[in-house]
Amino acid sequence: MLRITLFLRSLLFALLMIVATVIWAPMCFLFAPLPYNKRYYWTSRWNMFVIWAAKTVCGIRYQVRGYENLPDAPVILLSKHQSAWETIFYLYFMPRPLVYVFKKEITYIPFFGWGIALLRMIPIDRNKGKDAFAQVVVHGRRRLADGQWVIMFPEGTRIPVGEKGRYKGGGSRLAVETNTPVVPIAMNAGEYWPKNSFIKKPGTITVSIGKPISPEGLTAVELMQQVENWIESEMRVISPDAYSKK
Repeated sequence: MLRITLFLRSLLFALLMIVATVIWAPMCFLFAPLPYNKRYYWTSRWNMFVIWAAKTVCGIRYQVRGYENLPDAPVILLSKHQSAWETIFYLYFMPRPLVYVFKKEITYIPFFGWGIALLRMIPIDRNKGKDAFAQVVVHGRRRLADGQWVIMFPEGTRIPVGEKGRYKGGGSRLAVETNTPVVPIAMNAGEYWPKNSFIKKPGTITVSIGKPISPEGLTAVELMQQVENWIESEMRVISPDAYSKK
């Protein structure tokens, strides 16, 4: 009975998400002439709706620790990545507009891609290697100067609960290049919104925000090592059962 209930709730949530996307994406074009902060705000109402629907329909709640660690200054957010939930949540929750670094193919996705293409994100062609990172630095520097925050997922892809991917240095290299502090974030969304799973599980996601780490005097490798150490240590605090047998 429980499995049937979870399936039906997940089905209803999926339908709500599809309907909201189909309705909201075309409306984003109406927001295009607005000043950027207002355009960002109205576009991110889709994100707010999805998080609300996940809570109301699927019982996925959240709690945030360390919000006071977010400075009123340019930063680069480097987060654990387990599901789609955090990519949706951060966009509307953070106090400043976010700039995601993502593969450009996402902008080709009907409706969803159209909406995100209207925001000041940094789509990259991963096949271009060093040239792609050079574009990240150019655009990242500009976005940070405009008062936006850059967010990246160092592991590059969604990692199953209790596991650790290889931390890539793009975020720390950008921090060193632009002399911008990084803020590490640990979260366990994958416990309730699992990767590649239709079924959503009720529970409370914990988002834990660490203190800013200055890049001064550090190489990109050393900076990323500090980020990795903090995130992986904090994951064992917020998801102890997932790591108890490791």
